[in-house]
Amino acid sequence: MFGIGTSELVIILIIILIIFGVGKLPSIGTGIGQAIKNFKKASSESDTDATSPKEESKPEEPAKKV
Repeated sequence: MFGIGTSELVIILIIILIIFGVGKLPSIGTGIGQAIKNFKKASSESDTDATSPKEESKPEEPAKKV
């Protein structure tokens, strides 16, 4: 995996724990998860938008005076 071994991953995780603390890790994980979810949603929406034809909007009728 990108030339990173188990020992390097453990060291990186320890540094992250020291910098952010144990209390912040769940919120960081949630934020990253939501970002990935939104990215996948946006990329799948752009794929469907590119393949489907655009709907033409009808001109609005002028308002009738009463």
